[in-house]
Amino acid sequence: MATDFDLVILGGGTGGYVAAIRAAQLGKKVAVVEKGLLGGTCLHKGCIPSKALLRSAEVYRTAKKASEFGVQIDGVSLDFQQVQSRKESIVQSLHNGVKHLMKKGDIQVFEGMGRILGPSIFSPMPGTISVEFKDGRENEMLVPQNVIVATGSRPRTLPGLEFDGERVLSSDEALTMESLPSSMIIVGGGVIGIEWASMLNDFGVDVTVLEYADRILPTEDEEISKEAARLLKKKGIKLVTSAKVLPETLQKDAQLSISAERKGTTETYSAEKLLVSVGRQANVEGIGLENTSIAVKNGFIETNDMFQTAESHIYAIGDVIGGLQLAHVASHEGITAVEHLCNENPHPLDYSMISKCIYSSPEMASVGYTEKEAKEKGYAVKIGKFPFKAVGKALVYGESDGFVKLVVDEKTDDLLGVHMIGPHVTDMISEAGLARVLDATPFEIAHTVHPHPSLSEVIGEAALAVDGKAIHF
Repeated sequence: MATDFDLVILGGGTGGYVAAIRAAQLGKKVAVVEKGLLGGTCLHKGCIPSKALLRSAEVYRTAKKASEFGVQIDGVSLDFQQVQSRKESIVQSLHNGVKHLMKKGDIQVFEGMGRILGPSIFSPMPGTISVEFKDGRENEMLVPQNVIVATGSRPRTLPGLEFDGERVLSSDEALTMESLPSSMIIVGGGVIGIEWASMLNDFGVDVTVLEYADRILPTEDEEISKEAARLLKKKGIKLVTSAKVLPETLQKDAQLSISAERKGTTETYSAEKLLVSVGRQANVEGIGLENTSIAVKNGFIETNDMFQTAESHIYAIGDVIGGLQLAHVASHEGITAVEHLCNENPHPLDYSMISKCIYSSPEMASVGYTEKEAKEKGYAVKIGKFPFKAVGKALVYGESDGFVKLVVDEKTDDLLGVHMIGPHVTDMISEAGLARVLDATPFEIAHTVHPHPSLSEVIGEAALAVDGKAIHF
C-alpha cells in the first residue's frame, strides 16, 4: 500500500510539527511520521517537563523564605509526587493541543518508525518512506515529493558512564524520578547541567557539578558565567571546574563515587546518584540515510542555508543538524525549509539574532555575540552594564542579584550582543532580540520609555550606560 504526499516529515517534535503546520497553511498534503509521541523531546523529555519542575522548585524556594515578605508559613514541605503529577498534567494538556493542531491542519500522523528508501518502483529518487507501525501492522509506503528529516537528538553519554536508569541517569531518566535523592553529582556544567543543579538544590538536594572546562557555562559571556558561578555557590551548589572525570573510577556502592583529575591532583566525589549532562547526539541511525547521498559529519546531517541535504528534495532541521539545539530554532528552521520547498523565497536564518535562555535560578538569557566573540570578529567594542540592585522592581520582587550587559560596536553603534542574568530575564530577552532584528542602537533602546517600576528598566539603563549616561547607578 502506498500513499502520495507533497511532504513527509520524519519526526513530530517541535521542528517537525511546526513545519507540518506551515506546509499545510501553504496548501500541501502533509504527513508526519513519529515513533514516539507528538511534541517530541521538547514536550515530553526536555523544555516543558523540566521547566515545570523548575517552577515547582521556585515556588518551594519562595515559600521557604516567605517570612522575608512578612508572610508566615508554618511547616513548608515538598510533595514530590504532586510535583511530578503537575508536570505530567501540563505535558498531557500540551500534547492534546498538538494532536488538535494536526487534525485542524488535516495533517496525517503515522505512529511508527519511518525509514527512507532508495530508488524503487514507487519513486526514481530516494525518499519513499517505509513506516513500521508500533502495533505490528504491515509496513506502509509513503511517497512524497519532499522529505524533512526532523528526528531530533538524545542525551549523549561518556564511555564508562552508560545510563542505567537507577544510579547513573540521563536528563530523560531524571525527569521521571519517583523521589528525590539526598545528593547528586552532575557531570557537565553546561545549560542542562546547571538547570538541573539549580532545580535540585532548590528542592533540597546536595549538588556537586563537575565541569571539564575552566568555567561553567563556557559558551556564555565570561562575565555572565562568573556571576552565575558566584550566585550558584551562594546557594550551596559545589562547582568543580577544570575537572576531567575518570569513568573507570565509578563505584556503585551504597554511596556512588567517582574521581576526577583537577590541576594535577585526583579527587573523589560521592553522592547517591549521578547525572550525565554532556550534550546531545543526533538521531541519525536507522532512518535510511545510507540509502541516500545525504552526508553526515561529526554525527550531524549536513545541509545548506535552506536546510537542503545533498539530496535536494530532502531537507533536515533541528537537533539532527547540530548548531543551536533549541526548540524555537528547530521551529524556525522548519518554517524556512517548508517555505523554500514551496518557492516562498525565505531569508536564511541569522543565528546571531536568536535568543537563548537558561531557566536556572538565577535565570540567564542572551542574544548575539559575547564580548570575546565580538572582539575575535574584529570589532572594537564598548560595553554598557547595569545591575538589578539599582532597579526598584527587583528589590520589590526580592531578587536583586545580576545585571544586563550590552556589547556595542564602537564605530557604528550597532548592537552586537545582549547578555542578562537575574530575575525573569528569560521573559525580557525578546526586547533585545527585537532590537537586534531592527538594528536598534543603544540610543534608540534608551529612548524607548520603559515603565516604572518594572524589571525592564534595567535594559534601558544598560543602554544609557554604554555612553556613561546611566541615571540610577
